[in-house]
Amino acid sequence: MPSTASPRANPRQNRGPAAAADNRRALIAAAREVYAEGGLGAPFSAVAKRAGVGQGSLYRHFPDRTALAVAVFEDNVRDLEEYTADGERTIDDLLDRVVDQAVVSTAFIELITADLTDARVAAMGVRFYDLVDRLVARDRAAGRVGAHIETEDVTLATGMLATELARAEPGQRPAVARRARALFAAAFAPR
Repeated sequence: MPSTASPRANPRQNRGPAAAADNRRALIAAAREVYAEGGLGAPFSAVAKRAGVGQGSLYRHFPDRTALAVAVFEDNVRDLEEYTADGERTIDDLLDRVVDQAVVSTAFIELITADLTDARVAAMGVRFYDLVDRLVARDRAAGRVGAHIETEDVTLATGMLATELARAEPGQRPAVARRARALFAAAFAPR
């Protein structure tokens, strides 16, 4: 006689430590979606639910929202490092990529800029500064930016751009990016 008990539709196997890297990636991807949709007001628990992992896994990987934001930005910085490693990439290319990243990371921008003294956040800042420093030297040598432009000018510009995109309504972000980029182009031009 067949059992009347309904089998579990999708039983998850506990893969233990082998699942850690997959869970971390799933949590980061879910966080991007959850906070893009709901902003910083979205419940932290929604990230675990969207990723299909338990709350324990979420808190093991990311004990707080800042840890999660740092992980998202670590992915973003790694992407920027790889993207700008090509010797043909310029500050303009960097700004294009920052715009792309900022549009989907607006809630994290607000969170991460709230505590720039956090050691986890500061480490991302150092990596970003180093990649911008290489681009400034490259663009200055090629005559694409003026000798008056320093690394700090470009890091300030990218921070301003990301912050303004985060504050703008989604439909206004392309216009905000265009206006900011035009200002930066004029300011960075050789004199």
